[in-house]
Amino acid sequence: MTQMPINMDHHWLPFTNNRLFHQEPQMFQKAKGMRYWTPDGQEIVDGASGLFTCAAGHGRQEIAEAVYAQLQELDYSPHFQRAAPISFKLAETLSGMLPDGIDRVFFGSSGSEAVDSAIKICMAYHRARGEPQRTKFVSRAWGYHGVNLGGTSLAGMVGNRREFAGVTCDVVHMRHTWNEEQRFTRGQPEDGAHLADDLEQLCSVYGAETIAAVFVEPIAGSIGTIVPPVGYLKRLREIADKYGILLVFDEVITGFGRTGAAFASQEFGVTPDVMTMAKALTNGAIPMSAVAVKTEIQETVINSIKADRPELMHGYTYSAHPVACAAALATLQIYKDDDLFARGKAFSPKFLDAVFSLRNLPQVYDLRGYGMISGIQLVPGKVPGEKGSIVQRLLFKEGLHLKATGDALIFAPALVCEEDDLSRMIEILQKVLGRSDL
Repeated sequence: MTQMPINMDHHWLPFTNNRLFHQEPQMFQKAKGMRYWTPDGQEIVDGASGLFTCAAGHGRQEIAEAVYAQLQELDYSPHFQRAAPISFKLAETLSGMLPDGIDRVFFGSSGSEAVDSAIKICMAYHRARGEPQRTKFVSRAWGYHGVNLGGTSLAGMVGNRREFAGVTCDVVHMRHTWNEEQRFTRGQPEDGAHLADDLEQLCSVYGAETIAAVFVEPIAGSIGTIVPPVGYLKRLREIADKYGILLVFDEVITGFGRTGAAFASQEFGVTPDVMTMAKALTNGAIPMSAVAVKTEIQETVINSIKADRPELMHGYTYSAHPVACAAALATLQIYKDDDLFARGKAFSPKFLDAVFSLRNLPQVYDLRGYGMISGIQLVPGKVPGEKGSIVQRLLFKEGLHLKATGDALIFAPALVCEEDDLSRMIEILQKVLGRSDL
């Protein structure tokens, strides 16, 4: 069937070269399992789980049915001074998957909202403890924590922060953990745990008593999958405990089986005080996010307020949206019924074998990976980021969807990936990255 022309004038696309897109649009029309299809019927293998969202594959009927049923029963409920029972069911179910001691959940609609909520929760906690001077935050170079005001402040990817200077929060940055000696390291690098001591150094410069929290991604995903060195996260935990600083793990990408365990904190054996999550919480079907905190944090904030008013002056119109709750509950049930976290863990060696088979291709500068997420660093072009844009678009034309950030590709297929899917994706990568004329 001939597709009707699409008027693209009115939609301002995010994180997109809109002029280039209008010249040569790349669109998805439908999706199922590990595949997308374009409006003209071209099949595209999904090598990025959408945007690290669709861990159970696309088009899950169980989620569609749960959403339809919820829409017919209760389409919307405010959660300011009111609530829907399904939100408590979701919080209870989710808490059963979280690390021990983290069992209080605050809902939002995006990872960016989760990060900003976590910032406010950290500040409220310290104020409740009688330390309101703790208003400074520590993040990491090359880190990504969404694009709301707080997340933009935390950003260690300077391109995300440069144009918004002057409206950001009080944040200082540690070094990232990658170096040239780590090139082509599979799993965790053995060297580099000492870089966590940057946190102690910042305490001596600014005063530990001024620092509210340190935010890190257990695996820095958006920059191209920077895996933490052995002992690095444990050392951060020790320093944070020493100075009364909250440790926040941003698990928006690493949550829900991406690393083998439900959450990367469990995989690496380090429990934070606060966790953010989104993306695969609903398998990407409906926007939803969550902040999970240790019991003591919520209790401290609530018990500090004696007046008849909200203890946390924060929230969103769509916090704990009942339809999103239904999608999340159906998604968590799929993860359990299909044992997808264990499946992803079992498939990871084959996945990483395939990724590292790309090592000697002309356009490959570095390879990194852990679990079911990997980074392919490209040989730089004339202008930073130009090569990544070119390669991402060429891959699409050949039938593969990957995420590109600058000159890094992030390769993270769904946990339902089969060997045939993987073979097809590697075949396309070999064809494009094997070119010497880019």
